[in-house]
Amino acid sequence: MTEQWPRGAGLGFRRELLPELEAGVPDAVGFFELAPENWAGMGGRSARQLRAFTERYPFVCHGLSLSLGGMLPLDVDLLKQTRAFMASHGIRLYTEHLSWSNDAGQLYDLLPLPCTHEAVRWTAARIRQAQDVLGMRIGIENASTYVAPPGAEMSEAEFIRAVVHEADCLLHLDVNNILVNAHNFGFDPLGFLHQLPLDRACYIHVAGHHTEPDGLVIDTHGAGVIIDVWNLLEAAYRRAGVLPTCLERDFNFPPLAELGLEVAQIARLQAQAGATRAAA
Repeated sequence: MTEQWPRGAGLGFRRELLPELEAGVPDAVGFFELAPENWAGMGGRSARQLRAFTERYPFVCHGLSLSLGGMLPLDVDLLKQTRAFMASHGIRLYTEHLSWSNDAGQLYDLLPLPCTHEAVRWTAARIRQAQDVLGMRIGIENASTYVAPPGAEMSEAEFIRAVVHEADCLLHLDVNNILVNAHNFGFDPLGFLHQLPLDRACYIHVAGHHTEPDGLVIDTHGAGVIIDVWNLLEAAYRRAGVLPTCLERDFNFPPLAELGLEVAQIARLQAQAGATRAAA
């Protein structure tokens, strides 16, 4: 299955970057990631621009609004639209957040799930339903959180592991989210990483974050990647192998060449990890 997925280092496909990308894609970029909600069903110039890239580069779909842990019925129409969109562009990997994001409507935020056995069963059933509609196993991403829901019956890492195994899905590993949560909740990020079901890992995110004056760290995707995130990425490669890894940047965009340097750093770490594993 893995040979169908993109390889190497990737970059989030954002409209703000399109003028520079159309002028020339940095050499280190081996694939792109997009949110299908933002592109499926688009016509006209946007559709032509996207097609020009999907004909030349592999893409990954990273969903924003499925609300896998939510209480409202799963959006099957969105999943069907996403499946058709992925088939149209030859996209073979879809990931989503392990969170909930709707109530009476979309809340436009990714909210944490209670780490309970009931939540494991509920969320895993919805992931299985999503996989049935999409016709593939999906990756679920460990989310950044700022409050711990009450009534926990297990740790967050245990919860993620239980959901992945009950749903028979894959793990989308976000190393920046681990660092954010580790700082805000006071745990060891490397220890957390080692507790995750890394045998199911299919994909990795790196990103930058923001620290408030009071010390709260917020997962903004609006700054450069810091050394602690790069170090945790290296540790992830040692444990899980060299997986396709995407740089997320959602605003405060620097020149594309600067983003290209961060993507190139991903590629360098991948090459080093690959060489180390080969030697071992």
